[in-house]
Amino acid sequence: MGHTLTYSELLQYSQNFAAYLQKNTQLQPGDRIAIQLPNLLQYPVTIFGALMAGLVVVNTNPLYTPRELKHQLQDSGAKALVVLANIATAAEQVIKTTAVESVIITEVADLHPPLKRVVLNWAVKHIKKMVPDTNFENSTQFLSTLRLGQKSEFNPVSINSTDVAVLQYTGGTTGVSKGAMLTHDNLVANVDQIIEHLGDGIDSKGEIYVCPLPIYHIYAFTFHCLCLLTRGANNILIPNPRDLPSFVKALKNLKITGFVGLDTLFKALCNNSDFLAMDFSRLKITSSGGMALSSTTAKRWQEVTGCQPNEGYGLTETSPVVSANIPGNIVPGSVGLPLPNTEVKTVDLNNDVTAANEPGELCIRGPQVMLGYWQRPDETAKVLDEDGWFRSGDIATIDESGFIRIVDRKKDMIVVSGFNVYPNEIDDIAVSHPNIQEAAAVGIPDERAGEAVKLFVVKTDSELTEEEVIQYLRGQLTGYKVPRVIEFCKELPKSNVGKVLRKELRNRNSENNNS
Repeated sequence: MGHTLTYSELLQYSQNFAAYLQKNTQLQPGDRIAIQLPNLLQYPVTIFGALMAGLVVVNTNPLYTPRELKHQLQDSGAKALVVLANIATAAEQVIKTTAVESVIITEVADLHPPLKRVVLNWAVKHIKKMVPDTNFENSTQFLSTLRLGQKSEFNPVSINSTDVAVLQYTGGTTGVSKGAMLTHDNLVANVDQIIEHLGDGIDSKGEIYVCPLPIYHIYAFTFHCLCLLTRGANNILIPNPRDLPSFVKALKNLKITGFVGLDTLFKALCNNSDFLAMDFSRLKITSSGGMALSSTTAKRWQEVTGCQPNEGYGLTETSPVVSANIPGNIVPGSVGLPLPNTEVKTVDLNNDVTAANEPGELCIRGPQVMLGYWQRPDETAKVLDEDGWFRSGDIATIDESGFIRIVDRKKDMIVVSGFNVYPNEIDDIAVSHPNIQEAAAVGIPDERAGEAVKLFVVKTDSELTEEEVIQYLRGQLTGYKVPRVIEFCKELPKSNVGKVLRKELRNRNSENNNS
């Protein structure tokens, strides 16, 4: 929104916040603090302040419904929450069922100059009416924490490199959200790996990178908040990339050198006339992740910007980057070469290594691989073996030159605009409806989002409508998880042991579209 923090300001604000946490709360090193914010200047301040105080950051999706937020807060055992006032009603509804003792509330323009801050915050609250009234038993305003912290002395904390720095939540094939324990070692290693791999792409202190992906997502967190800051780069935070006019307006007077995004965003921008008129003469890296990059989108982006997209691959459990194409050596359709000090292999169902170009499950070993899942040793054992190999669940090929191609995703996962959606979570919520007997979600092609969710439903009441089902799910699921299409059926196809065969449902959808 037109305001920039210098590195010295970021350091001072973060230290003030850390001092507040030390002197004005009961939080101790190792305690978890949830951060539920969009891409605002407050986000990096709270991240670094929390880490300086020795706390564990729990990045939290600001789009979460009360049910989703409750699970993450309870599972992580978070004792503090930093939340934007605009979205604080979800927290208000569940906070008493969690271990959260301190709620810190921030408003959109809190780190802007005084006059601008007052005007913007007043307009957002009273003109746009985007800030609902909330009531927490123990809450503090974000600006108050900085003022109180400034009056206190910050005491540096002794932190071991093997301590957990971040609990980054990821879905699972069961639909249960699990916290990947990422240590300081994991994150620092991935930063070093990325810098060495990309070379000149982030070599200069004059870098200006666009950050439209949410910082609560592990890729933006590691790349923008950690990697680029070590290089002295300038990150342009975009709170709402779906608002294309505001997005492009924020960039139009900048000569950006780097852009991080995904297929659907690139496609939308290339159809925006104001974006087409921008100066891309300094753009040298476009990094694509989160979902497959189509050849059509890649070609169009290069035509518009003169910069060939650089596709990579990663997972929450690997901090996240595993591989990426190297600028000047991009192989279209691949996710590039493994990062330095990263080993990869593909294995068959017998766990035997497959030959070059032969599909198999991609396994990764390296310093960026997580410690394990928070309080879930059984789940950890399923994906991490004694030798440190992490099973990704993704099917890939590795050619003779080492380039990786992802040929299939985790069997049932749906990717909506780069966000992972796990069908079992949707199924479980759907069958809680009194008039639904069974339900199964699958992904269907969608031109705008890559994929959309379709839900097959066996109903017990003939009067139940598609709209009623969608409305029911909309109240309990984040927007991108809500099914776009409902299809009623007499029964779901099942294996001889009673497992729903989603593949048959996907095939049925394709046959219906082709007929």
